[in-house]
Amino acid sequence: MKAMVLKSKNTPFVLENVPDPAPGAGEAVAKVLACGAGLTIHHTRAGRVPIQYPRIIGHEITGEIVALGQGVTGLKVGDPVTAYFYLTCGECYWCRINRESLCDNFGGYVGRDVDGGYAEYIKLPAKNFLRLPEGLDWRGKPAEIGVICDAIATPVKVIRRARVMPTDTVAVFGAGGGLGVHMAMVARWARAKEVIAVDTMASKFETCLKAGADATVDASEGRVVEQLMELTGGKGVDVAIDFVSSKSTLEAGAGALAKGGRLITLGGHSEPFQLDPAQLLRKEIEVMGSRYATRQEVIESLELVARGEFFPIVTEKVPLEQAEAIHARVDKSLVTGRAALVMT
Repeated sequence: MKAMVLKSKNTPFVLENVPDPAPGAGEAVAKVLACGAGLTIHHTRAGRVPIQYPRIIGHEITGEIVALGQGVTGLKVGDPVTAYFYLTCGECYWCRINRESLCDNFGGYVGRDVDGGYAEYIKLPAKNFLRLPEGLDWRGKPAEIGVICDAIATPVKVIRRARVMPTDTVAVFGAGGGLGVHMAMVARWARAKEVIAVDTMASKFETCLKAGADATVDASEGRVVEQLMELTGGKGVDVAIDFVSSKSTLEAGAGALAKGGRLITLGGHSEPFQLDPAQLLRKEIEVMGSRYATRQEVIESLELVARGEFFPIVTEKVPLEQAEAIHARVDKSLVTGRAALVMT
């Protein structure tokens, strides 16, 4: 099969013909129709996360099951599927209470610790394949369907974790990116009172507004807190969701919170930031992290799209062979919404 292979840290993809994967016991193989190209996997391409090389990255797939290993039940050849990103045990306390992202026996990530979807075929533990519900045009729109498992499922989880209510004003930092634009979309679906898109690239605001944002803040002006306060009549925002999670964005998000506000970070910069303990106390502010979604949240997100509640935004689609070019654009934050590789 053809695959885009990473050979070492921060080097270009190499197009190779590699052996077709064969499923072992408890595994399955799917033919890949499309695979999303988001910032999470770009960190792997850029060498910002440790992996064993060579590696095929990518996890936001639309696929079709073509082979089953011994003992696999619940799947059959021909089933349309997507993939669950995390490799979890399914047996520990956290898995049993439907919080797999905190798995005590966490095995890593699809596309980092096992080969992913930048190839014609992908082999995974069968439990990591999730069947697509009826009503999704997975053959006609494989790129959009593939990104649901991350670009939609992650915001669906955040809405619950942040307890977004119809009385809440929500600010989304990094709103023009692949997760941010869908966060604005899901927040609007959740009937947030107002959704404010915060980004440094004004060229992305039109898409943010179409996705569900009511207002925008150009963070390149360096007045994010002031602008958010102006937009909320001095009250502040009830929920600040930060997909950038740099020192400046986290401190701006916290500084713009209203009484009882919630700050949610989903970025991976590991950059310390400062909060005034007195402010936390006086306003009863909450600060929380949010990782990827659970299997059930991915399944529910697929069903919500199948019901027509919302639909993913994939603005750039390229063949497998152009993976390097699309990642160059992701690296420079030039992609609005999601990009994807589509197999031909």
